[in-house]
Amino acid sequence: MRVKPCFLALALALAVPSIAQPTDQADNTGCKAEEAALERDIDLARSKGQMLRRRQLAEALAALQTRCKTLAPEQSRAARIERLELEIRELRLELDRAEEQLRELKSGRP
Repeated sequence: MRVKPCFLALALALAVPSIAQPTDQADNTGCKAEEAALERDIDLARSKGQMLRRRQLAEALAALQTRCKTLAPEQSRAARIERLELEIRELRLELDRAEEQLRELKSGRP
């Protein structure tokens, strides 16, 4: 007996979601691993002075945390406040470095 392709596709479409659905524990572990990798990348970008890359990674981390719901609402708000305060400090440092470079250029020092 030959199975028609449309029935086979339908059977696969119905079977795959049940197979592909990870358990909550596995899903949470994947989120935590991704979160840790993003945090390492943020630290690396920060150490290399790559502020735009760091900001992009921070946005990706925030999106991941929202998607995975790894933080409670109060923690999420506190984490956002802390993240924004950190970003402001980093931007101020970056601005100070840029102003110092500008002063050096204007004064004629190499």
